[in-house]
Amino acid sequence: MKKEQEILKVISEVKHPAIDHSLLDLGIIKDIEIDNKTVALKFVFPFPNIPIADALIDSVKMPLNNIGCTLFSDVILMTEEEKAKFMQMEAEAWKGL
Repeated sequence: MKKEQEILKVISEVKHPAIDHSLLDLGIIKDIEIDNKTVALKFVFPFPNIPIADALIDSVKMPLNNIGCTLFSDVILMTEEEKAKFMQMEAEAWKGL
């Protein structure tokens, strides 16, 4: 249980580089499954071919690797409702790259 809490803490602290929110708060990360030191999750992007998609995935992968975990991820697109929420949060908290 302690390892699971540590993993969730690491994931929740990863911020978007241009928006002053975590990836979790923005809805970019969801469906987190933890099995010992293996973490599976979905990256949910508002649009296909996001230029920073690999960087966002690496921003979660690296701190998980640092605590001895392996990340398995899938990439999907946001629903229209999720995208609208993301766009509103982006507009309110944009800090630029």
